[in-house]
Amino acid sequence: MTTTAAIDAVGLVKSFGQLRAVDGIDLEVRQGEIFGVLGPNGAGKTTMLKMLATLLPIDAGQARVFGVDVAREPHRIRQLVGVTGQYASVDEDLTATENLWLFGKLQGLRSADARAAAKRLLGQFGLQEAANKPISQFSGGMRRRLDLAASLITRPPLIFLDEPTTGLDPRTRGQMWDTIRGLVAEGSTVLLTTQYLDEADQLAGRIAVIDHGRKVAEGTPDELKSSVGNSTLQLHLAPDTDQELARQIVRRVAGAEPVLTPESGRMNVPLDTADRAADILIAFRQAGVSIISVSVTKPTLDEVFLTITGHGADENEGPADDNEPDPAADDEPSARTDSALEVQ
Repeated sequence: MTTTAAIDAVGLVKSFGQLRAVDGIDLEVRQGEIFGVLGPNGAGKTTMLKMLATLLPIDAGQARVFGVDVAREPHRIRQLVGVTGQYASVDEDLTATENLWLFGKLQGLRSADARAAAKRLLGQFGLQEAANKPISQFSGGMRRRLDLAASLITRPPLIFLDEPTTGLDPRTRGQMWDTIRGLVAEGSTVLLTTQYLDEADQLAGRIAVIDHGRKVAEGTPDELKSSVGNSTLQLHLAPDTDQELARQIVRRVAGAEPVLTPESGRMNVPLDTADRAADILIAFRQAGVSIISVSVTKPTLDEVFLTITGHGADENEGPADDNEPDPAADDEPSARTDSALEVQ
């Protein structure tokens, strides 16, 4: 197992009627890394994760987890993975301790071992003071931490985190990021789906960009950023500026396609070298194009996504991953809980 990839998937396909939610995706996740899957709502991220977790059948292609075939040996796969979905799978009427104890029992632990695991995890996730409170009294961040704890009852080597920080405030998101890094430091492998560009940048060693069910790019954050230039010229055009003229000047001088937000007058220009910024500013002055502010920075993943796909990562261009027209992917709370219990 030391040389086997945590995930090795080739040509994954999943269709719902005429909709091809996952369209021939290849994926290789190495052991001991955080691998990010970045894309907007409806891109196919959650559908792909559910296929790898045995929650949805694979229509075409093949996937292995630590060398175990997902389609042929689903029960072995469920012993290797922990899943934290987009919504909490815990029972609102039970306390935190009771929830974790229940998850332990469902996974075959003796009652004493399940209780010990619950106590350990509540301490690890900073929830010991809320151990005897019902989940209905938990904040959103506490629920997410408890949901992640539930997926770690048996300390699986591979953890699927599907949009783990959706809806959390910045402080709680940071705490979740620290927790995820800690899991990897302890030897786990994490497959993280997200539509937050900063989250992928902060956590993932490698990122696959998915759009309309297809993988459109893959690499480290730095490799993806370098693909759209070594620097970015950020301009804030004056309100009365001819934006089309400014765009034409950038194309002529820098040979680059700027990303312009017409409403705000902000323009980002990818540059091979930061020196080209001066050429653009001189050309603007000669043409009478006024600017309010200017800066030169490193490219961001947002620019990568815009360049590759033509739209932002938060743009919803299709049905959300959680709304697939398939009974197996039912979004009712009871269905989410059952799915989580089956895998965790």
